Order: sequence, then C-alpha cells, then structure tokens
Amino acid sequence: MPGWKKIDCFPGNSGIPLLVSSNGCATSTSFPAANAPYVKRRRTEMELERAKTYERLEHPPGEAQADFTTIEVCQNQKLVSYKLFVLSFPYSNAAFVYPVPSENQACFLEAMKQVFDQIGGVPQRIWFDNLSAAVVHIEKQGERQLTDMFRRFCAHYRFEAVFCNPYGGHEKGPVETKCGYSKRDWAVPIPLFTSQEQLTAHFKDQAEQDRKRHHDVKERQIEELWQEEERRHLLQLPEEPFEAFRLQTAVVNKYGEIQVDDAVIPLLGQASPGTEVMAQLFWDRIVVLDHRHEPMRTVPRPCTGKTADIPWSQVFAGGLRKPRSVTHSQFLRMLPEVLKTYVTVPDVDIRKERLQGLHYLSSVYTLEHPGNGRPPLYTRSCLKCFLR
Repeated sequence: MPGWKKIDCFPGNSGIPLLVSSNGCATSTSFPAANAPYVKRRRTEMELERAKTYERLEHPPGEAQADFTTIEVCQNQKLVSYKLFVLSFPYSNAAFVYPVPSENQACFLEAMKQVFDQIGGVPQRIWFDNLSAAVVHIEKQGERQLTDMFRRFCAHYRFEAVFCNPYGGHEKGPVETKCGYSKRDWAVPIPLFTSQEQLTAHFKDQAEQDRKRHHDVKERQIEELWQEEERRHLLQLPEEPFEAFRLQTAVVNKYGEIQVDDAVIPLLGQASPGTEVMAQLFWDRIVVLDHRHEPMRTVPRPCTGKTADIPWSQVFAGGLRKPRSVTHSQFLRMLPEVLKTYVTVPDVDIRKERLQGLHYLSSVYTLEHPGNGRPPLYTRSCLKCFLR
C-alpha cells in the first residue's frame, strides 16, 4: 500500500508481518475491513494492467488465406481419410474448396490450381502455414527457403506467398474458421463417392450454397460481395496451367516390373530387365516413360489417404438397440442395395430380428468384394434364412 512499509514480526505476534505507516502506526497485514475497498480497487487495476488487447484487422479485397482440414469420406464401404483444401477470402468471406487424398506437394499444388480454375483468377496475396510442401527451412531473420516446385508455381501464377509465424495459425483466423465448419457441416453426414469428380462436385456445391448466406458484418450476401467487389481484384489466369509432377528413375527387375511410390508396375514386353526408365509422379497417376521420354504406361497412383473398415458389427448392434432409427442412420447409405432393403422392412419386430442376424453374420462375412479372406455377406445364401 502507498505510504506503508513492511517490517519484521514482533515477538508474540504469531508470525504475522506488520505494516508501518509514515507516522509510526502499525497494523497487521491481515487487513481489517476498512482496507477492503482499497484491495478491491487495486486488484481491478492490476487485472487491467495484465489484460491483453487485440486490434480489429482489415483485409483488402483480392487477398486470400489457405489451409487444409482432415475429413472422412466413404468409398467402397470403407472410411477414407481425405484432405480438404480451403481457400478463403476474408474481405467477402467467400470460400472455395477442393478435396485431395493427401497434403503432399503434388496434391497441394493440384488443389490450388483447381481452385484457381473455379474462381476464374488468382489472388494477389495468399497466406499459408509453414507447410513442408512449400517451405524447406525458416532462416534466423524469418526468411523462408521455399521448395523449387512451389517457387515455380508462384512465379507461374504471379501471386505473392506470405507465411505465418511458426505455430501462428491464429494469424489467419478466417480460414481456420472456414476449415472448422466445412469439416463439421459439409462433411456430415459422411460423403459417399465413387470418383474424384463426384466428391469434388459435392464440396463445390456445398461452398456455393454457403456463399448464398449474408455476411455477418456487411449485411450483404457473400456471393454479391464476391462478384461485385472482390473478384475484379484477382489476377488473370495464365494461358497454360501448371503441371505439377516429380520425376523418378527406376530399373526394371528380372520379373519385368518396376517399383515406384510403393506401387509395382509390370512392364512385360515393353522393357527388358535391367533397363532404366523414367516415371512421372502426378498427384493421381504415374506415367512410365521410355528412353525417348515417350509414355509406355499410365497407372493410378496409390491413394495415400488412410483407410479403415466400417465397424459393421457395432453399427448393427446400435440399430438393434434403436431399430426405428435405422432409416435415419448415416451408415444406411453405405450399405449395398440388397442389405439396405433388407434392414428397412416396415415391421419393427422383423427389422429387429434381421439386425440381430446381421450383427452375428458381420463378424463372419464382409460387405466388401472378395479378396480379403472372407466372402461378401450380401451374396451368401445364409442371408436367405433371415428373409421373410
């Protein structure tokens, strides 16, 4: 307290320190009630001194922020971990997305190229995390050593790449928010797809629907802000798109095969053992070139997304507890058509019996195509014993 000083304890004072005022009066540090208003006021002042304040930022039109978020999709009755690339424009709050199986450099650059084609232009500046697909090393002064492929990509599309501080994802809050609710809203229930084009169309439609809502602050439709005020600030697309691929050499083994990116590619009759060939690794395919750099064979690139079997036994057990909820389950869409009809019979008692049978049979049979050691459930004659 101002005007007071602390002295050692007097004998018999139970070890409680004393405060002595300038006129010599002493009081215990266990303040009486008269000092309570000062303590309350001083505590409030100290909290204000420690409080952090933030500045409201303004984002110019034509500037974007980029990031990835992880989603789950379903393909061939399997859950696949996918990456959703999100490009957000904070000025208008418009967002554009593209799904890819991985965050590797080829997928990253392909996603950006596809989004540029969607918006019909290129942002002037784009904010990024320090992702390995773009940044090799951060120098002491904060300068970024970029990967060669990303540097050429930036030069091709003529945009300025800006990077957040390490562990500073909050510096691009608008795209972080977009990633959060695109994962919660656009990927729920789990999307089903049979091709990349189908999955792309699904998320493109979701982003278009989102732009029809009103801006939280500017009280105008996001699509109007995008079309009338922000889109004209974009850079023009180059005449030729950027082709992102990595070159790798491989030697044909004695079986007439090469191994590239964990994929075994047979080249029988096309290259003799011991021959060195070149492989172009695109984001979705591998092109094998001969010594004249002519394509010999093109194969799909193995999906790098993690896959997991759907726990059908647990799904059927959950339906058994609440059989009326089966028709509203997100897993119903993932079932083969014959099983979908089988478990949606109107009679609840019969539905419960069938779910009981499927709960047991799913531990013996599989819903996928043959090839993993267990026959497919929906083609086995054992299913007939549960049909009515």
